[in-house]
Amino acid sequence: MEKTLIVITGPTAVGKTALCLEIAKHFDIPIINADSRQIYRELRIGTAQPTKEQMQEVKHYFVGTLGLDDYYSASLFEQQVLECLEQQFLTSDYALLSGGSMMYIDAVCDGIDDIPTIDDETRTLMKQRLADEGLEALVDELKRLDPEYYEIVDRQNPRRVVHALEICTMTGKTYTSFRKREKRQRPFQIIKIGLNRPREELYDRINQRVDQMMADGLLEEAKSLYPLRHLNALNTVGYKELFDYLEGRWPLEEAVERIKGNTRRYARKQLTWYKKDERVKWFHPQETKQIISYISHYERED
Repeated sequence: MEKTLIVITGPTAVGKTALCLEIAKHFDIPIINADSRQIYRELRIGTAQPTKEQMQEVKHYFVGTLGLDDYYSASLFEQQVLECLEQQFLTSDYALLSGGSMMYIDAVCDGIDDIPTIDDETRTLMKQRLADEGLEALVDELKRLDPEYYEIVDRQNPRRVVHALEICTMTGKTYTSFRKREKRQRPFQIIKIGLNRPREELYDRINQRVDQMMADGLLEEAKSLYPLRHLNALNTVGYKELFDYLEGRWPLEEAVERIKGNTRRYARKQLTWYKKDERVKWFHPQETKQIISYISHYERED
């Protein structure tokens, strides 16, 4: 039998965790996490990390393994997951990758461009320039250094603008020159399963999950992380809004409502991304038996 990577994806709060626990137990395999924020150990509540009980029930990789100030990227994730898969396939025909981070999923399935790793000196310099000169000045510089990428980048996103300028500054080449967008062949087949619910049902789950996070101590978690709010890992829904509350920009009730609204917007963005991929087979998260049957018979369907 050909080695098979099962990919379970879908919008935030759709129900990936519960389903993946069932699939992992059925095939007796661990869960490889593809959530770019759950990988940080300090972001336990705000990223809905699997509980200790769930992680004892099924082995998880890439959950709570990094500190907030550790450098990480989709390229590193691709490299480390491929190494993990190589080991997994020595003892099993199946592996399971699950998460909602679109770029991390794509990196494993299709490969990611070989972008140079930014050195500490360049990263520090660009961080200081962003603080001193502001985003608009850096956007203007990007237009001059890499006009092709300037045309497609989200110019309101400082992380993307700064990263492109870091590459330009460090290498003397355009960021565009490193973005080949070539799909890589993998030595295993990939089954992509997307989870979705009716919009009203999904939004209710998002709202309920935010309320539960607040009850579980999200505000206290945000307070403890406030001194580190400049770190990119904390430029994340749930923390950003509470940092603004802590700075007196709005009342706590409004911060919570903004978390819900921004999470719903992110879910729509995720679904837009996933639905461009014709390889994804869609299910309701409660269709566990149908999903397991689809995986088990996938070779014959092809």
